[in-house]
Amino acid sequence: MPKPAIFTRKVITWALYDWANSAFALSVLAVLFPLVLGNYWGVGDNGSAATIRLGWVTFAASIVVFVLAPVLGTIADAGGYRKRFLFVFATLGASMTAALGLVGEGDWPLALVFYLFASVGYYSSVVFYDSLLIDVTEPRNYSVVSTFGFSVGYLGGATLLALHLWMLKSPETFGLATATEAFSYAFYSVGAWWLLFLLPLLFAVPEQHSLTEVTSGRIRAAYAELRATFAEVRKYRNVAMFLCAYWLYIGGVFTVIFMAVNYGQRLGFADSDLVMALLISNFVGFPATLVFGALAHRFGARQGIYFALLVYIGACIWSLQMSDVRQFYILAAVIGMIQGGAQGLSRSVYASLIPADQPGEFFGFYSMTTKFAHILGPAMVATAAMLSDDPKWVLLAVMPLFFAGGIILALVRLPESTKASR
Repeated sequence: MPKPAIFTRKVITWALYDWANSAFALSVLAVLFPLVLGNYWGVGDNGSAATIRLGWVTFAASIVVFVLAPVLGTIADAGGYRKRFLFVFATLGASMTAALGLVGEGDWPLALVFYLFASVGYYSSVVFYDSLLIDVTEPRNYSVVSTFGFSVGYLGGATLLALHLWMLKSPETFGLATATEAFSYAFYSVGAWWLLFLLPLLFAVPEQHSLTEVTSGRIRAAYAELRATFAEVRKYRNVAMFLCAYWLYIGGVFTVIFMAVNYGQRLGFADSDLVMALLISNFVGFPATLVFGALAHRFGARQGIYFALLVYIGACIWSLQMSDVRQFYILAAVIGMIQGGAQGLSRSVYASLIPADQPGEFFGFYSMTTKFAHILGPAMVATAAMLSDDPKWVLLAVMPLFFAGGIILALVRLPESTKASR
């Protein structure tokens, strides 16, 4: 009897949301917003002012999602409203991103407000998107489907960023007068792209409905349920153990992603070279993450995560002696090969560990852990920077996160569905 297909219509339309929201993650978070904040909205201010503002608004968004994610997941599970919440937060993120194109020169406070709401919309929508993984495929296919989503996201984000770079270098080709006008249309295009590729998921992806409903005082009931969920997570030893491991090593992963451009700047590389490296990383990430998922499906998800962590450690060690921009390009390609796999396999392992009737609630904790990891790595990097002006010391601060996370991951007992499919 032939095996059922993995890449069904449900899986493809689910993955298209990664294509949709990765435009915000790459174009806005990594490139457009930092550039415009420093050069246009904060014109006349020194460079450190833009860094401080960006740091605080990112911290604020992380705190909001950290607090809301488990509660939103509880509410969504109670009524089977995960797709509705996904639509609400994706629409919030897309509209606030488009609104950034309307912000005038020097008006950085308004830009920070729009960016805060856009970030909250982005990170909150991912809670519900992640939780729909269990609705589109079987547990034995979580690894390959989850990494497929990340690979599609890399391709989508890089495609739109390449278009934005073209707009900025040659605005007249698009009928625009200046690069400043091109920045505005870049923000508009991210919002439109985000909403356009959200639509297939809303119509084609099914959603399991819980038998439990919160009938009154839904918000109060959700916060009351939060305490019970903490107790529930403690009952699931493997879930709690995995979240500890994930918190550590994913903190290292995100630190490498978000510190890469800053590290290259401190080594004296040109901004154009840094953006090109970002494109290389994402275009390499598309096929590499697909291959990563297929290998993990064959040999086991945990082995795939271990391989990624070893590559991260090796990349950090190699970066200690890096001095040439060509080495930076090679490093970007290497990181692109494994960063989507590490994140995709983590999501698939977690999906296999949690109870099937509480995906929103447990993925709320997953998102909360992810956002808390955003604080861990940068704090260690900041401490290292205070101790030494040499930027290479920040790499030494990140490596213990990969080691500790890998050790705790070894203590997690995985179900057979995440092991080798021979």
